Amino acid sequence: MPADHHKETPSDALKSAVAAPSRTPANTARDTYRHPAQTLAFFGVKPTDTVVELYPGGGWYTEILAPYLAAKGSLHVAAPSPRGLNGVNALIAAKPDVYGKVKTANFPVKPGETGIPDGVADVVLTFRNIHNWRFGGADAAQANFDAAFKMLKPGGVLGVVEHRLPESRDAVAEEKSGYMKESSVIAFAEKAGFKLAGKSEVNANPKDTADWPDGVWTLPPTYALKDKDREKYAAIGESDRMTLKFVKPK
Repeated sequence: MPADHHKETPSDALKSAVAAPSRTPANTARDTYRHPAQTLAFFGVKPTDTVVELYPGGGWYTEILAPYLAAKGSLHVAAPSPRGLNGVNALIAAKPDVYGKVKTANFPVKPGETGIPDGVADVVLTFRNIHNWRFGGADAAQANFDAAFKMLKPGGVLGVVEHRLPESRDAVAEEKSGYMKESSVIAFAEKAGFKLAGKSEVNANPKDTADWPDGVWTLPPTYALKDKDREKYAAIGESDRMTLKFVKPK
């Protein structure tokens, strides 16, 4: 079985990308919870890779990946258009010198839309998105894992970070809490054809009991309860997260 406490040392190039002055200060402030350098090092992302980021949201990781891959690699971001790409499109418009090389695509792909071609990616990454896929039902989540498998070259890597639900909990919580069981994520990936290559605890938070009134959104940075018990939730910090590396067999 893969080691549960796998660690990698970030390269100087990766450290430089995390330290890029183009990053949004509010995003940089969250590095203490999201550990981007260690996470990307664990996934083995190289500056020469073709990387696909699924559902980039506001572009938190895009701000790091774009400068890291700009010289020798390629970054594609894919999400439902137009809403799912609004954050990245705003980055491109504001700082074309930094983000101008980022390519956008639709995911999932509807008839007439441009998606990611099969077999082009060295790495596919998705951060804290699988619960959203699960809200669409198990079939929707499985379809997205299947699509990610097709995007990758043989030997390519799927890197996943997701809010973690304890294995002892009722799986029904996955449908509303924003948390997923590690076993559920692994099952979706393996059914798609992936092999689990490793686990890392770099994004773990033992203070998170994953049983909050408004699910994971109770915690920072969302603070769904506004000022109610805000100091309590700030002291807990952001969610406990699984960090899983899968490989598409050669």
